[in-house]
Amino acid sequence: MEHGFMWYNLTPFSGFIPIHVFHGLLALLLILIVGWRIRVSLKKARDPLVPDKKFSARNVFELVVQATSTQLRAIIGPTGDRYMTLIGGLFIFIFFCNIIAIVPGFVPATDNLNTNLAMSLVVFLVYNYYGFKEHGVGYLKQFAGPILWLAPLMFVIELLSHLFRPMSLSIRLFGNMFGDHMVLGIFSDLVPLGVPIIFMILGIVVSLIQAFVFAVLSAVYIGLAVSHDH
Repeated sequence: MEHGFMWYNLTPFSGFIPIHVFHGLLALLLILIVGWRIRVSLKKARDPLVPDKKFSARNVFELVVQATSTQLRAIIGPTGDRYMTLIGGLFIFIFFCNIIAIVPGFVPATDNLNTNLAMSLVVFLVYNYYGFKEHGVGYLKQFAGPILWLAPLMFVIELLSHLFRPMSLSIRLFGNMFGDHMVLGIFSDLVPLGVPIIFMILGIVVSLIQAFVFAVLSAVYIGLAVSHDH
């Protein structure tokens, strides 16, 4: 995809590291700054368990953590919080990667398949790891299906299905973020004032939804892998 003005081109990293890597690192830097501010806020608070009275980043992230915990328990079960670091981290990182593109001159790192595939492969490795950790070699029974004589065929089908999951996660996120950024760029060029605000708001919503979908699907895959209902 061709881009217009890019802040990336004004940095010493231009031509040194890929543009999607630059914006991924920028998202990570923003997360670290926000996390540091929240940490300072918690240290200054008289009672860290009591939310701030005014709207703050701390309140927002506490809400995100609570919502993530609720979703994980609903999808995986009582042990869902065990996967909070991975799923919550994916959600926050993807959202920050996506939301950067709202600012003119920046692009989402998630409109590049390499970024998305890297995250998807991490999810793939993690849920299979936890599957074997929970069930041992018996985890392979999930690939065989309930009917013994169909087991060889089901094993091949299930194996292909699992191998396709990382690509499915990657393409879904890539397609939505690529399309959203392209639409925002087109309307920003055609009507510089007023109209792009509508698409910026829409972009924020899309960024949130796509981060949520990626995180939920990752939790579903983990839930299926560690489930005993097979």
